[in-house]
Amino acid sequence: MTTTDGNTDLAAAEESARRFCERFTTAMDEIGRFIVGQRNVVEGTLTALLSAGHVLLEGVPGLGKTMLVRTLSRVLDLSFSRIQFTPDLMPADITGTDMVMENEHGERFFQFQQGPIFANVVLADEINRATPKTQSALLEAMQDKSVTVGKTTYDLERPFFVMATQNPIEMEGTYPLPEAQVDRFFFKLRIDYPDAADLDAILTRTTAGAPPDVTPVLTRDDVLSMRRAVRQVPIAPHVQQQAVAFVMATHPDHDGAPDVVKRYVRYGSSPRGGQTLVTAARIRALLDGRFHVSVDDIVAVAKPALRHRLILTFQGEAEGIDPDAIIDAVVERAASERT
Repeated sequence: MTTTDGNTDLAAAEESARRFCERFTTAMDEIGRFIVGQRNVVEGTLTALLSAGHVLLEGVPGLGKTMLVRTLSRVLDLSFSRIQFTPDLMPADITGTDMVMENEHGERFFQFQQGPIFANVVLADEINRATPKTQSALLEAMQDKSVTVGKTTYDLERPFFVMATQNPIEMEGTYPLPEAQVDRFFFKLRIDYPDAADLDAILTRTTAGAPPDVTPVLTRDDVLSMRRAVRQVPIAPHVQQQAVAFVMATHPDHDGAPDVVKRYVRYGSSPRGGQTLVTAARIRALLDGRFHVSVDDIVAVAKPALRHRLILTFQGEAEGIDPDAIIDAVVERAASERT
């Protein structure tokens, strides 16, 4: 029963935030036993998964992207599948296909054989190496959480999470994702080369003795419960308006857009960018032990939420303008308008 002063509601909210933060931290710490450094990438990956979104991860080969996703699936006790994208990969290689089978009486029938997309956690390695037709098969599953083969639609088990990787320095023989398909990713994360201390730790862990076993610390039900908790976090109207202001300021024809946007951006963020800002900010608030979203939470998730949703002009591409620098200008402009 809720008292008139709302103490019971407040206590329940604080307990929900505490439990979420505890579970999230436990998963982070377990992953950290195997993944050296890259804490921001691990946190961003978990944030996207718990927001029912997907991640586009950009980084050169050999930085542990496969190990990260495989470890994540084991820590959360979820099924894992890896798809190596190549130019000859076909949509049926991902989704599965109907196979002709024969029973004990010699009668033939069609039976659907599931493809690697039927897993809770899917690593789409080097997604920009496959043809657009094959890319579309994966991205349709990401959007609809289902696969259609022939006239039959098969639902994918929840949670369903895709991490797609692409190499930023090797463009020959690749098929860049169209902007509309890139927009379907919740976050775009960048995995950087480790510093000297992290590299030394990596060498120690991987060349001396057997690595420790991965221990599941959460379950599928825990993940689904945490997803529900995220959507219950309230956001004040003025904080949500800040997310709206960020998205609108990325559009060059908007009055509030900074000069760098008007000069270098052809198209700004879609409404999905605003949805990502609000949802990711809710998780950041919970991790800080709060059951309400602040403007600082919106600012903190702006770069991974918006960097892949800014379409640069030819001049911006030619000059190598970093979308993160544009987002910094958007945040700075919004901050000056608040003061």
